[in-house]
Amino acid sequence: MTRIAALWLGLGWAAFALLPWYVIEGGGFFAFGWVLTYPDPATASALLQGLTYGRWWLLPLALPLLLPLLAARMTREDPRVARLLIAAGTLGLVFLFGEGFAIDHRGWTASWLGAIFGAPGPRQAGMGYGAAIYGGAALILLAQGFAAKGYCRGDGFTVGAIVLIVALITLFVFFPVTTILSSAVRDNDGNLALALFAVKFLDQSIWGLDCIYSDLRCGVAWNTLFLAVVVGAGSTLLGLAFALIAARTAFRFKWLLRVLTVLPIITPPFVIGLAVILLFGRSGAFSAFLAEWLDIPRSRWIYGLPGVAMAQLLAFTPIAFLVLIGVVQ
Repeated sequence: MTRIAALWLGLGWAAFALLPWYVIEGGGFFAFGWVLTYPDPATASALLQGLTYGRWWLLPLALPLLLPLLAARMTREDPRVARLLIAAGTLGLVFLFGEGFAIDHRGWTASWLGAIFGAPGPRQAGMGYGAAIYGGAALILLAQGFAAKGYCRGDGFTVGAIVLIVALITLFVFFPVTTILSSAVRDNDGNLALALFAVKFLDQSIWGLDCIYSDLRCGVAWNTLFLAVVVGAGSTLLGLAFALIAARTAFRFKWLLRVLTVLPIITPPFVIGLAVILLFGRSGAFSAFLAEWLDIPRSRWIYGLPGVAMAQLLAFTPIAFLVLIGVVQ
Protein backbone atom coordinates (compact mmCIF):
# COMPACT_ATOMS: atom_id res chain seq x y z
CA MET A 1 0.00 0.00 0.00
CA THR A 2 0.97 3.64 -0.33
CA ARG A 3 1.76 5.67 2.76
CA ILE A 4 -1.48 7.63 2.32
CA ALA A 5 -3.52 4.43 2.25
CA ALA A 6 -1.70 3.08 5.31
CA LEU A 7 -2.18 6.38 7.16
CA TRP A 8 -5.92 6.47 6.51
CA LEU A 9 -6.26 2.81 7.34
CA GLY A 10 -4.74 3.60 10.73
CA LEU A 11 -7.12 6.52 11.16
CA GLY A 12 -10.01 4.25 10.27
CA TRP A 13 -8.98 1.78 12.97
CA ALA A 14 -8.60 4.61 15.50
CA ALA A 15 -12.06 5.93 14.62
CA PHE A 16 -13.58 2.47 14.94
CA ALA A 17 -11.80 1.37 18.13
CA LEU A 18 -11.12 4.57 20.08
CA LEU A 19 -13.18 7.63 19.14
CA PRO A 20 -16.82 8.24 20.17
CA TRP A 21 -19.00 6.78 17.44
CA TYR A 22 -22.18 8.72 18.15
CA VAL A 23 -22.76 12.45 18.29
CA ILE A 24 -22.36 13.87 21.79
CA GLU A 25 -25.17 16.15 22.92
CA GLY A 26 -24.29 19.55 24.33
CA GLY A 27 -21.27 21.73 23.73
CA GLY A 28 -20.98 21.38 19.97
CA PHE A 29 -18.60 19.43 17.77
CA PHE A 30 -15.44 20.97 19.24
CA ALA A 31 -16.35 20.45 22.91
CA PHE A 32 -14.27 17.71 24.51
CA GLY A 33 -15.92 17.32 27.88
CA TRP A 34 -16.79 13.75 26.85
CA VAL A 35 -13.21 12.75 27.72
CA LEU A 36 -14.16 12.85 31.41
CA THR A 37 -16.91 10.24 30.99
CA TYR A 38 -15.28 8.09 28.30
CA PRO A 39 -16.16 5.27 27.59
CA ASP A 40 -19.78 5.34 28.75
CA PRO A 41 -22.70 4.36 26.44
CA ALA A 42 -22.79 7.88 24.97
CA THR A 43 -19.04 8.26 24.28
CA ALA A 44 -17.80 4.74 23.56
CA SER A 45 -16.29 3.78 20.23
CA ALA A 46 -18.00 1.51 17.73
CA LEU A 47 -15.93 -1.44 18.93
CA LEU A 48 -16.87 -0.88 22.56
CA GLN A 49 -20.47 -0.15 21.63
CA GLY A 50 -20.69 -3.53 19.93
CA LEU A 51 -18.83 -5.56 22.55
CA THR A 52 -20.00 -3.87 25.74
CA TYR A 53 -23.27 -2.06 25.13
CA GLY A 54 -25.11 -4.48 22.87
CA ARG A 55 -24.93 -2.54 19.60
CA TRP A 56 -23.84 -5.58 17.64
CA TRP A 57 -24.66 -4.05 14.26
CA LEU A 58 -21.54 -1.87 14.54
CA LEU A 59 -19.11 -4.81 14.70
CA PRO A 60 -19.23 -5.66 10.93
CA LEU A 61 -17.63 -2.26 10.32
CA ALA A 62 -14.33 -3.89 11.26
CA LEU A 63 -14.42 -6.16 8.19
CA PRO A 64 -13.59 -3.41 5.64
CA LEU A 65 -10.62 -2.39 7.80
CA LEU A 66 -9.29 -5.97 7.80
CA LEU A 67 -9.24 -6.35 4.02
CA PRO A 68 -6.36 -3.89 3.35
CA LEU A 69 -4.20 -5.77 5.87
CA LEU A 70 -4.09 -8.62 3.35
CA ALA A 71 -2.16 -6.29 1.03
CA ALA A 72 0.47 -5.39 3.62
CA ARG A 73 3.13 -7.67 2.08
CA MET A 74 2.14 -7.18 -1.54
CA THR A 75 3.92 -4.85 -3.93
CA ARG A 76 2.14 -1.75 -5.19
CA GLU A 77 2.09 -3.16 -8.71
CA ASP A 78 0.16 -6.23 -7.60
CA PRO A 79 -3.39 -5.87 -9.05
CA ARG A 80 -4.81 -7.48 -5.91
CA VAL A 81 -3.87 -4.37 -3.91
CA ALA A 82 -6.20 -2.20 -5.99
CA ARG A 83 -9.03 -4.69 -5.68
CA LEU A 84 -8.61 -4.97 -1.91
CA LEU A 85 -8.57 -1.20 -1.42
CA ILE A 86 -11.65 -0.69 -3.62
CA ALA A 87 -13.48 -3.49 -1.81
CA ALA A 88 -12.51 -2.06 1.59
CA GLY A 89 -13.66 1.46 0.73
CA THR A 90 -16.90 0.30 -0.88
CA LEU A 91 -17.81 -2.08 1.94
CA GLY A 92 -16.95 0.55 4.54
CA LEU A 93 -19.30 3.08 3.00
CA VAL A 94 -22.04 0.49 2.47
CA PHE A 95 -21.85 -0.75 6.07
CA LEU A 96 -21.60 2.79 7.49
CA PHE A 97 -24.60 4.23 5.70
CA GLY A 98 -26.51 0.95 5.80
CA GLU A 99 -26.51 0.76 9.59
CA GLY A 100 -27.05 4.53 9.85
CA PHE A 101 -30.14 4.55 7.65
CA ALA A 102 -31.54 1.29 9.02
CA ILE A 103 -31.63 2.38 12.69
CA ASP A 104 -32.39 5.81 14.13
CA HIS A 105 -33.31 7.19 17.56
CA ARG A 106 -36.79 5.57 17.35
CA GLY A 107 -35.79 2.12 16.15
CA TRP A 108 -36.00 0.51 12.73
CA THR A 109 -36.54 3.05 9.95
CA ALA A 110 -38.36 0.57 7.68
CA SER A 111 -41.46 -1.42 8.56
CA TRP A 112 -40.10 -4.59 6.91
CA LEU A 113 -37.10 -4.53 9.25
CA GLY A 114 -39.46 -4.34 12.20
CA ALA A 115 -41.48 -7.25 10.78
CA ILE A 116 -38.35 -9.40 10.53
CA PHE A 117 -36.46 -8.45 13.69
CA GLY A 118 -39.29 -7.14 15.86
CA ALA A 119 -40.50 -3.59 16.41
CA PRO A 120 -39.56 -1.00 17.46
CA GLY A 121 -36.03 -2.42 17.37
CA PRO A 122 -32.70 -1.04 18.60
CA ARG A 123 -32.03 2.68 18.81
CA GLN A 124 -29.01 4.83 18.19
CA ALA A 125 -28.07 8.51 18.05
CA GLY A 126 -26.58 10.38 15.10
CA MET A 127 -23.05 9.85 13.84
CA GLY A 128 -20.15 11.53 15.64
CA TYR A 129 -16.35 11.84 15.48
CA GLY A 130 -15.68 8.17 14.92
CA ALA A 131 -18.23 7.72 12.16
CA ALA A 132 -17.06 10.87 10.35
CA ILE A 133 -13.39 9.82 10.33
CA TYR A 134 -14.32 6.24 9.46
CA GLY A 135 -16.29 7.48 6.45
CA GLY A 136 -13.38 9.68 5.38
CA ALA A 137 -10.98 6.73 5.67
CA ALA A 138 -13.28 4.58 3.54
CA LEU A 139 -13.40 7.29 0.87
CA ILE A 140 -9.61 7.66 0.76
CA LEU A 141 -9.08 3.90 0.60
CA LEU A 142 -11.53 3.77 -2.29
CA ALA A 143 -9.69 6.60 -4.04
CA GLN A 144 -6.31 4.93 -3.47
CA GLY A 145 -7.72 1.75 -4.97
CA PHE A 146 -8.86 3.60 -8.08
CA ALA A 147 -5.44 5.25 -8.33
CA ALA A 148 -3.74 1.85 -8.07
CA LYS A 149 -6.04 0.71 -10.88
CA GLY A 150 -4.54 3.45 -13.07
CA TYR A 151 -7.29 6.06 -13.01
CA CYS A 152 -6.04 9.63 -13.60
CA ARG A 153 -2.66 8.13 -14.51
CA GLY A 154 -2.36 6.72 -11.03
CA ASP A 155 -2.30 10.13 -9.33
CA GLY A 156 -3.71 9.43 -5.87
CA PHE A 157 -4.19 13.13 -5.05
CA THR A 158 -6.27 13.81 -8.18
CA VAL A 159 -8.42 10.72 -7.68
CA GLY A 160 -8.85 11.54 -3.99
CA ALA A 161 -9.93 15.11 -4.79
CA ILE A 162 -12.48 13.88 -7.34
CA VAL A 163 -13.87 11.24 -4.96
CA LEU A 164 -14.07 13.77 -2.12
CA ILE A 165 -15.87 16.37 -4.26
CA VAL A 166 -18.37 13.80 -5.53
CA ALA A 167 -18.97 12.59 -1.97
CA LEU A 168 -19.53 16.11 -0.62
CA ILE A 169 -21.91 17.05 -3.44
CA THR A 170 -23.82 13.82 -2.92
CA LEU A 171 -24.00 14.30 0.84
CA PHE A 172 -24.87 18.00 0.97
CA VAL A 173 -26.80 18.50 -2.30
CA PHE A 174 -28.30 15.33 -3.76
CA PHE A 175 -29.14 13.65 -0.47
CA PRO A 176 -31.15 16.57 1.01
CA VAL A 177 -32.92 17.22 -2.29
CA THR A 178 -33.75 13.52 -2.70
CA THR A 179 -35.02 13.35 0.87
CA ILE A 180 -37.33 16.31 0.30
CA LEU A 181 -38.61 14.97 -3.02
CA SER A 182 -39.18 11.49 -1.62
CA SER A 183 -41.50 12.93 1.03
CA ALA A 184 -43.88 13.90 -1.77
CA VAL A 185 -44.66 10.24 -2.50
CA ARG A 186 -45.06 9.21 1.15
CA ASP A 187 -47.77 9.74 3.72
CA ASN A 188 -47.31 11.00 7.28
CA ASP A 189 -46.34 7.51 8.46
CA GLY A 190 -43.57 7.25 5.86
CA ASN A 191 -45.36 4.68 3.68
CA LEU A 192 -45.35 4.87 -0.11
CA ALA A 193 -48.55 6.59 -1.28
CA LEU A 194 -48.57 7.29 -5.02
CA ALA A 195 -52.30 8.10 -4.99
CA LEU A 196 -51.70 10.79 -2.38
CA PHE A 197 -48.88 12.18 -4.54
CA ALA A 198 -51.23 12.37 -7.54
CA VAL A 199 -53.77 14.30 -5.45
CA LYS A 200 -51.08 16.74 -4.31
CA PHE A 201 -49.60 17.13 -7.79
CA LEU A 202 -52.93 17.81 -9.49
CA ASP A 203 -54.16 20.17 -6.80
CA GLN A 204 -56.00 23.35 -7.81
CA SER A 205 -53.39 25.50 -6.07
CA ILE A 206 -50.77 24.26 -8.58
CA TRP A 207 -52.63 24.08 -11.90
CA GLY A 208 -55.67 26.29 -11.32
CA LEU A 209 -56.54 28.95 -13.94
CA ASP A 210 -58.85 30.99 -11.71
CA CYS A 211 -57.10 34.24 -12.63
CA ILE A 212 -58.54 34.03 -16.17
CA TYR A 213 -62.22 34.16 -15.20
CA SER A 214 -62.27 35.40 -11.58
CA ASP A 215 -60.47 37.55 -9.02
CA LEU A 216 -58.61 34.55 -7.60
CA ARG A 217 -55.02 33.78 -8.43
CA CYS A 218 -53.79 31.11 -10.81
CA GLY A 219 -51.82 28.09 -9.62
CA VAL A 220 -48.16 28.30 -8.76
CA ALA A 221 -47.16 26.36 -11.89
CA TRP A 222 -48.61 29.04 -14.19
CA ASN A 223 -47.22 31.82 -12.01
CA THR A 224 -43.78 30.23 -12.26
CA LEU A 225 -44.08 29.87 -16.03
CA PHE A 226 -45.15 33.52 -16.34
CA LEU A 227 -42.25 34.61 -14.15
CA ALA A 228 -39.81 32.60 -16.29
CA VAL A 229 -41.09 34.23 -19.49
CA VAL A 230 -40.91 37.73 -18.01
CA VAL A 231 -37.43 37.28 -16.58
CA GLY A 232 -36.10 35.46 -19.65
CA ALA A 233 -37.35 38.10 -22.08
CA GLY A 234 -36.47 41.05 -19.84
CA SER A 235 -32.93 39.93 -18.98
CA THR A 236 -32.23 39.15 -22.66
CA LEU A 237 -33.43 42.59 -23.82
CA LEU A 238 -31.55 44.42 -21.06
CA GLY A 239 -28.42 42.36 -21.67
CA LEU A 240 -28.61 43.10 -25.39
CA ALA A 241 -29.06 46.81 -24.72
CA PHE A 242 -26.02 46.94 -22.44
CA ALA A 243 -24.00 44.87 -24.91
CA LEU A 244 -24.84 47.26 -27.77
CA ILE A 245 -23.91 50.25 -25.62
CA ALA A 246 -20.58 48.66 -24.68
CA ALA A 247 -19.68 47.45 -28.19
CA ARG A 248 -21.30 49.85 -30.67
CA THR A 249 -21.30 53.27 -29.00
CA ALA A 250 -18.80 55.83 -27.76
CA PHE A 251 -20.05 55.57 -24.18
CA ARG A 252 -17.25 56.86 -21.93
CA PHE A 253 -17.92 54.57 -18.97
CA LYS A 254 -17.89 51.17 -20.63
CA TRP A 255 -15.59 49.87 -17.90
CA LEU A 256 -18.31 50.64 -15.35
CA LEU A 257 -20.76 48.44 -17.27
CA ARG A 258 -18.34 45.52 -17.10
CA VAL A 259 -17.79 46.03 -13.36
CA LEU A 260 -21.53 46.16 -12.70
CA THR A 261 -22.06 42.94 -14.67
CA VAL A 262 -19.45 41.06 -12.66
CA LEU A 263 -20.60 42.16 -9.20
CA PRO A 264 -23.94 40.26 -9.16
CA ILE A 265 -22.12 37.09 -10.25
CA ILE A 266 -19.51 37.10 -7.47
CA THR A 267 -21.89 38.17 -4.69
CA PRO A 268 -23.99 35.56 -2.83
CA PRO A 269 -27.49 35.08 -4.30
CA PHE A 270 -29.32 36.28 -1.20
CA VAL A 271 -27.62 39.70 -1.35
CA ILE A 272 -29.77 40.88 -4.26
CA GLY A 273 -33.00 39.75 -2.59
CA LEU A 274 -31.97 41.36 0.69
CA ALA A 275 -31.08 44.60 -1.08
CA VAL A 276 -34.47 44.73 -2.82
CA ILE A 277 -36.29 44.23 0.49
CA LEU A 278 -34.17 46.86 2.30
CA LEU A 279 -34.91 49.36 -0.47
CA PHE A 280 -38.54 48.65 -1.40
CA GLY A 281 -39.97 46.71 1.56
CA ARG A 282 -42.50 48.24 3.93
CA SER A 283 -39.64 49.58 6.06
CA GLY A 284 -37.26 50.07 3.15
CA ALA A 285 -35.35 53.27 2.49
CA PHE A 286 -37.12 54.09 -0.80
CA SER A 287 -40.54 53.24 0.63
CA ALA A 288 -39.87 55.53 3.61
CA PHE A 289 -38.84 58.34 1.25
CA LEU A 290 -42.03 57.97 -0.80
CA ALA A 291 -44.17 57.92 2.34
CA GLU A 292 -42.55 60.93 4.03
CA TRP A 293 -41.92 63.24 1.07
CA LEU A 294 -44.53 62.27 -1.52
CA ASP A 295 -47.24 60.93 0.82
CA ILE A 296 -47.37 57.61 -1.05
CA PRO A 297 -48.49 54.95 1.47
CA ARG A 298 -46.30 51.95 2.17
CA SER A 299 -47.40 48.65 0.64
CA ARG A 300 -46.33 45.03 0.25
CA TRP A 301 -46.08 45.04 -3.54
CA ILE A 302 -42.45 43.91 -3.41
CA TYR A 303 -43.37 40.61 -1.72
CA GLY A 304 -44.68 38.87 -4.81
CA LEU A 305 -44.19 38.64 -8.55
CA PRO A 306 -42.79 42.19 -8.98
CA GLY A 307 -40.15 41.72 -6.29
CA VAL A 308 -39.09 38.27 -7.44
CA ALA A 309 -38.98 39.42 -11.08
CA MET A 310 -36.89 42.45 -10.13
CA ALA A 311 -34.41 40.36 -8.13
CA GLN A 312 -34.06 37.79 -10.91
CA LEU A 313 -33.65 40.49 -13.58
CA LEU A 314 -30.80 41.98 -11.56
CA ALA A 315 -29.25 38.52 -11.21
CA PHE A 316 -29.60 37.26 -14.80
CA THR A 317 -29.10 40.43 -16.85
CA PRO A 318 -25.31 40.42 -16.24
CA ILE A 319 -25.13 36.83 -17.48
CA ALA A 320 -27.09 37.75 -20.60
CA PHE A 321 -24.78 40.75 -21.12
CA LEU A 322 -21.64 38.60 -20.92
CA VAL A 323 -23.09 36.15 -23.43
CA LEU A 324 -24.40 38.73 -25.88
CA ILE A 325 -21.44 41.10 -25.91
CA GLY A 326 -19.42 38.44 -27.69
CA VAL A 327 -22.14 38.26 -30.34
CA VAL A 328 -22.52 42.00 -31.00
CA GLN A 329 -18.76 42.50 -31.13
